[in-house]
Amino acid sequence: MASEETIPIIVEFTGGLEMLFSDERKHRLSVPAKDSKGAAVTVGWLVHYLCDEIMKDNRKEMFVLDGHVRPGILVLINDADWELEGEASYALQPNDNILFVSTLHGG
Repeated sequence: MASEETIPIIVEFTGGLEMLFSDERKHRLSVPAKDSKGAAVTVGWLVHYLCDEIMKDNRKEMFVLDGHVRPGILVLINDADWELEGEASYALQPNDNILFVSTLHGG
């Protein structure tokens, strides 16, 4: 039987990304502790979850490219660059703050 345990996290979007998420900068979410295979949920899992469940805008390519966070978007996990935390493989922990910052600007 699948566990119903959840993890509370905060996800934030800046640099224009918030427009893809109903113009809301901060989202307080409660996500499953395990994915469909029983593994701990990761930032990579979260990116897909955000696209499938939270994003209301149809322009998913502005956030993801080939299934990964689009180049030019910085990802911070608890104020640290996600490259220091294992990038998409980082397992989410209770009360994590995940910040997505777009450095892409039109002109």
